[in-house]
Amino acid sequence: MFATFKKIALGALLAASVMHGSAQAAPASVSAPEFTGIEKWLNSEPLTMESLRGKVVLVDFWTYTCINCIRTLPYVTSWHQKYKDQGLVVVGVHTPEFPFERSTPNVEKALQRFGIAYPVAQDNRYGTWEAYRNQYWPAVYLIDKQGRIVYRHFGEGRYRETEAEIQRLLAQPG
Repeated sequence: MFATFKKIALGALLAASVMHGSAQAAPASVSAPEFTGIEKWLNSEPLTMESLRGKVVLVDFWTYTCINCIRTLPYVTSWHQKYKDQGLVVVGVHTPEFPFERSTPNVEKALQRFGIAYPVAQDNRYGTWEAYRNQYWPAVYLIDKQGRIVYRHFGEGRYRETEAEIQRLLAQPG
């Protein structure tokens, strides 16, 4: 019985942290995985982590019907606009939760609806999702100029902290 209670308590704690958002620094030696299994690139030619070396990269795992994702998009799109000329590259990784979200025309309509102009990788088979060992929508990963994951945040919130980390990374030498 105690074991069951322990599992329920751990599950509730995990769910609460995801709902309120959680951020954490990543171990410094974790290289960002390549974009894997991408069915289609929207707003861009295909990108690679190698081609993005020397840039700060924000990888945003999202899907267009997720309310939590929708609530984060104004922040992600504003960071793209504000910092793109300073070396930030935002890459949306659209990973569908439901079968209808795999449709490229549906994703294209969502990009228009939400004003997304940055590159979006359509990860219909979860290749990049699995390469990052991601488990959440939305999830933000910040990658430094050397190609290492240095920050991650799951869920909504912590917008000020995430932007401060973007600014810190952009200020570092290449």
